[in-house]
Amino acid sequence: MPGLIRGVARTAAIAGTATAVSNRVSRRQANKWSQQEQPQQEQAPQYEQAPQAPAPAAPSTDDKLAQLKELGQLKDSGVLTDAEFEAQKAKILAG
Repeated sequence: MPGLIRGVARTAAIAGTATAVSNRVSRRQANKWSQQEQPQQEQAPQYEQAPQAPAPAAPSTDDKLAQLKELGQLKDSGVLTDAEFEAQKAKILAG
């Protein structure tokens, strides 16, 4: 019987030591990783929103008149149908 108790005691001591060492290694790694993550979080670039481009300026009255004249010439020459002419004219006047 003494041999059996000695074997069990030896196994318990070895298992306890292995558990303690494993826990210590895990804690060290966790601390090391957390220390490595902290500087990265502090140095993380802060992205700013890009400024939006200003809206294009509305065409002046002279530009609209020139476009309407050109549109009328295209209709007169037969390039545009009446429906196409009206649609384009509405876009120019709305724009």
